[in-house]
Amino acid sequence: MVKINGYTEEEAKSFISYVCSERAIGKTLTGIFDEYSKRTGRAKGSVRNYYYSLLKSRGDKRVDELLQGTNLKAEKIKEFTEEETNEILREILKYKARGVSVRRAVLELANGDDKLMLRYQNKYRNVLSKQPEKLQKIMRECGISLGQSGEMQKRLEEEINGLYDRLASSLKEENKRLYAVIKSLTDENALLKMQVKNLQ
Repeated sequence: MVKINGYTEEEAKSFISYVCSERAIGKTLTGIFDEYSKRTGRAKGSVRNYYYSLLKSRGDKRVDELLQGTNLKAEKIKEFTEEETNEILREILKYKARGVSVRRAVLELANGDDKLMLRYQNKYRNVLSKQPEKLQKIMRECGISLGQSGEMQKRLEEEINGLYDRLASSLKEENKRLYAVIKSLTDENALLKMQVKNLQ
């Protein structure tokens, strides 16, 4: 099987076996990704992405063999309605007006559900970057004031920059880890070639 996110075939089998056994006792995918992350030292986001990458690779013979008989599938995500989106934004903005960070706000709104928290945060970030006027409108409707127009723009920009910085930092760490894996495999490959050459 072609490696996805640096997993060897053996590790991929072990991962799928782990997911199946944990699903069989009723654990959620979010919980499974979290536990597997702690057991292996891999980033939780990387574990989640690997799972969904595998499912998207169906049709590849070796991936199909790996997933055969597992009944694993992606959980369907229901899109937020316009009304739900407005309600989420309204609640996040109320928290922000009290000086609470967006991250803390979405964590509380999601009652600790990581998956839901991520969806709330992504929705806020998307509206913030693509429809800042929508946030301003909701703020006016709620009577929330975060200062003059220039200050609001500055805060919006800082929020966007902060979110992107956190994402970039996470990707940088994952790239470092992947580089180390590739280097290790390259060294191992060179060593094996030398051993084969010496046997000839």
